[in-house]
Amino acid sequence: MSAASELKALANPSRAFGLQKFFQTAKGQYGEGDVFLGLTVPEVRKVAAKYKHLSLSEIERLTSSRFHEFRLCGLVILTLQFKSSKDPLDHQKIFNFYMTQAKAGYVNNWDLVDVTAPILGAYLVGQKDPYPFLQKLSRSKSLWDRRLAIIFTFAFIRAGELDPTIETSQRLLKDDHDLIHKAVGWMLREVGKRDIQILREFLNENSQEMPRTMLRYAIEKMSETERRKWLINSR
Repeated sequence: MSAASELKALANPSRAFGLQKFFQTAKGQYGEGDVFLGLTVPEVRKVAAKYKHLSLSEIERLTSSRFHEFRLCGLVILTLQFKSSKDPLDHQKIFNFYMTQAKAGYVNNWDLVDVTAPILGAYLVGQKDPYPFLQKLSRSKSLWDRRLAIIFTFAFIRAGELDPTIETSQRLLKDDHDLIHKAVGWMLREVGKRDIQILREFLNENSQEMPRTMLRYAIEKMSETERRKWLINSR
């Protein structure tokens, strides 16, 4: 058996139909052309754990697949290998491989970004100056590059460094895609969990320009009174 054969054996056509609608795979939608087998995330994670020692070339056979769950499995394996190693050279190798896959268009839906970037972003935390890299991603024409830019900063938040999230959020403030609005709002909410005053300062400066969805996500954990204040002030 192989990871691919085990994933195919778990295929559920009726669930696949629902997933293709949920991840907006129709023509003109953000997930256009993506193909699902109909697996649950726990099912994919179980297969990934079983094959966590695959080589990068073997992982690439999964990440380059037309099947969404194959790509998810390969990317989860990368996160498992990253977390299991303490060697900075391993981290660099895995991160560089990941970005190669992203540039090739294989990290091409929000779940694929969100399951990987908070973990692999830890590589950037150890870099001398990660800002140029994050800035380049945030200016990309690719929706998924821009989502990577902000979700990578979750690793910085976990390390107690909030500035990368604030700066990247500022750069993405006028992005026109709903998936970026949600991602930025989510990361700002995470900032607020660590330091509510920094979030309030950001909102004081930017709430009137923020897309409504971004603002709602950012203030979600505040009291009802404070949420109402920000929503009224942003009109």
